[in-house]
Amino acid sequence: MVPKGRFKEDRQRPMNLNIKHTFTEELPADPVSDNTRRQVKEACFSFVNPKQTKAPELIHVSKDMAQTLGVSEADLYSELFTKIVTGNELLPNTKPYAMCYGGHQFGHWAGQLGDGRAINLFEVEHHDKQWTVQLKGAGETPYSRSADGLAVLRSSIREYLCSEAMFHLGVPTTRALSLALSGDEVLRDMLYDGNQAYEKGAIVSRVSPSFLRFGSYEIFAARQDHKTLKKLVDYTIQHHFSHLGSPSKETYIQFFAEVSNLTLELIIHWQRVGFVHGVMNTDNMSVLGLTIDYGPYGWLEGFDFGWTPNTTDSQHKRYRYGNQPNVGLWNLYQLANALFPLIEETEPLEAVLESYKTDFESKSLEMMKQKLGLETSEDKDDLLIKALEDALLLTETDMTIFFRNLSNFQKGDAKHGLKIIKDAFYKPNEVSDTIAQQWRDWFERYDFRLEKETLSDTERQSNMNVVNPKYVLRNYMAQLAIDDANKGNYKLIDELFQLLKKPYEEQPKYEKWFAKRPDWARHKVGCSMLSCSS
Repeated sequence: MVPKGRFKEDRQRPMNLNIKHTFTEELPADPVSDNTRRQVKEACFSFVNPKQTKAPELIHVSKDMAQTLGVSEADLYSELFTKIVTGNELLPNTKPYAMCYGGHQFGHWAGQLGDGRAINLFEVEHHDKQWTVQLKGAGETPYSRSADGLAVLRSSIREYLCSEAMFHLGVPTTRALSLALSGDEVLRDMLYDGNQAYEKGAIVSRVSPSFLRFGSYEIFAARQDHKTLKKLVDYTIQHHFSHLGSPSKETYIQFFAEVSNLTLELIIHWQRVGFVHGVMNTDNMSVLGLTIDYGPYGWLEGFDFGWTPNTTDSQHKRYRYGNQPNVGLWNLYQLANALFPLIEETEPLEAVLESYKTDFESKSLEMMKQKLGLETSEDKDDLLIKALEDALLLTETDMTIFFRNLSNFQKGDAKHGLKIIKDAFYKPNEVSDTIAQQWRDWFERYDFRLEKETLSDTERQSNMNVVNPKYVLRNYMAQLAIDDANKGNYKLIDELFQLLKKPYEEQPKYEKWFAKRPDWARHKVGCSMLSCSS
């Protein structure tokens, strides 16, 4: 929770961090200092200060992330820390800024977007790693367009909990340092249905080695500003892909290949744990292969390739679970187009994109084999997996519970397979004789396949339980924490935070969270689909 009751003498203590300024010193800045909405040309960022808030209150802090940054535990108790992570005070010799970028949204070029409600405070180096600390919801910037640059408590809780949960799941992600109330009221139309209401304002301090996105490069290519494009790509390679060597045409190709591989690996992780991002626009795709910008995300409850958590996407389902690999490839095509002016050859870029397709097939197969506890390879493994997916779609079947309980299967006991996974069915009464027989047939095939493995049942279970989480941040869990927080009770935020730090462990005291989504949450706002409203 929030540090309280100690170090009272340090309420005003200074924070001793190793501050860096590589982004703002090495890349072109917006020459206009006014914080007015505008098109920013030939610049990678604009200097802008966070908005002063009425009554900042720290709700929760990630001590692990603080330690990673070199923020001492004593610092967390200081009044200065609260002011810094709510934008009410700046560290000495720091100049906050918002980044300029564009992007394709739902398949269409949207032009300039930029950090409309994110402000980067500073870069910090600790233990030979460099991080950017950013506030989300700290006020308007030149890129806010018609919005206010603020965020509300519900979306801030979701981002804070999910980014840390993803880290502990082993999914590449941006991180979160703190969650705080601003003390201001923020007007929002949560469902975009004309019913505006005031909500509690909040600010998340989030952290990443870089917040550069595909759209960071697209904006300069679209404007044919190849000079700034080259500066940004060279900067990215120097600071985040330095192993590639000095910038050159060949280095740019290698850079694109690495971004492609990182993107592929990221999406494989999403598919593994059943995570659906919900808004895979190119401005929400990190060039470092990190999960970035937690909006209307969700985890699969019932296994469904067609599910999307985003109300805005409910008709066309562009960002549905089963389409995430294809969207990743589509987004890489847009990045390839943006980098083309520096490379001026299509063949090497096309070769990278073709590799994505073939590599995804092989890596996806390997990931599913790991989920099934298979170490060796057989010609018909892909057919076994396809048969499993077909069975999972017969009736609403909880993905997380199914794969976790499947690890309890023992070789030679196919007749009891259905009993092992029955708790994953949302409507057991709908499991007809025909469906049950299809499952029995699949378990016979699975059992036959396991006989070709040398692992014992115990060894296989151990392997499966490190790739199939027991606990994920289901939307209804986050909503319960939001409901309590709106009443001033933050205990559930901490409970979920602690639970999700060990998602692959049994944690008997938290067994209640290893459960299907309750019926009351099936259609409740915030528990099934969500809007992009902040």
